[in-house]
Amino acid sequence: MPEGHSVHRITRQFERNFVGRLVRASSPQGRFADGAADLDGRRMVDARAVGKQMFLGFEGDRWLRVHLGMYGAWDFAGDILLDATIASANGRMGQTNQTGTFLEGPNPDAVVFDTAGENSVTSIGAPRRTRLRMSESEKEGSALETFPPEPIGQVRVRLLTDTVVADLRGPTACEVLDPTQVEQVVGKLGPDPLLDAGPDAEERFTSVVRRKPTPIGLLLMDQNVVSGIGNVYRAELLFRARLNPHTPGRLVPEETVRELWHDWARLLRIGVETGQMMTMDGLEGLAWRAAMANRDDRHWVYKREGLPCRVCGTNIVLEEMGARKLYWCPNCQA
Repeated sequence: MPEGHSVHRITRQFERNFVGRLVRASSPQGRFADGAADLDGRRMVDARAVGKQMFLGFEGDRWLRVHLGMYGAWDFAGDILLDATIASANGRMGQTNQTGTFLEGPNPDAVVFDTAGENSVTSIGAPRRTRLRMSESEKEGSALETFPPEPIGQVRVRLLTDTVVADLRGPTACEVLDPTQVEQVVGKLGPDPLLDAGPDAEERFTSVVRRKPTPIGLLLMDQNVVSGIGNVYRAELLFRARLNPHTPGRLVPEETVRELWHDWARLLRIGVETGQMMTMDGLEGLAWRAAMANRDDRHWVYKREGLPCRVCGTNIVLEEMGARKLYWCPNCQA
């Protein structure tokens, strides 16, 4: 399932390519025909991500809410403004990109970000007439012969401008809301540090965790407690904090809870900027390039069951928690 960094990156693509433009909306699959008709011909005015959910705002106080869930993904095609990490990873934005980002050039470690936090578009010659296959099952980008291209697969909603098209397939949620309904949805979600890194958000997260008897390994996955954390970030955050995942939230020291919040903010920013869930610190040169390209080189415990812990040598344990796989070190996280 996409974690928070992926949804923020998709939102940036909409900010760059759709916001401010008139949009034609349709539902090639037919399952979103009424919603598409409501949005059709309106100008997109906003694009926001809150944790794993995204909200696209249109003229007339209409909002398209999308939750990708386990199988959802966006495909973009046309004259696309995109950053280098998206391009190098063939644009997989939706399902978690664990395949890797391969950096090229004479100095691939020197990643230059513009004011939007993306690689400078002037350095990659954007916009590019291309089609990006943004799912793990269809990984390759390809040249675009005609525009707009024919929909591929069961496209729930197609958003089209004069130069760019975005196709959504397989989402868990796709609906049109008014501002009051958006507020109701967002109000139920836990804080997202990319939207609010201030003391109030930290206090909200800390106070909820500190009064819960629920294991911290479940609380971090609860989107009502904190937004955006999924299976990968859960395992890595707990290891970085040297915290046993079964510890009840109310028994986790307050300073540890606050550090979890700040660490999540750090890792989320890195994920948005690089396109990878980079959770190991202090990597430089070839080690950093290898970690960007290969999951095995960028995580402490995730997907390392049976392998020795990178710190103490104890075998990493795999168990099920909250119907999801949990990876942790029983010695470092005792």
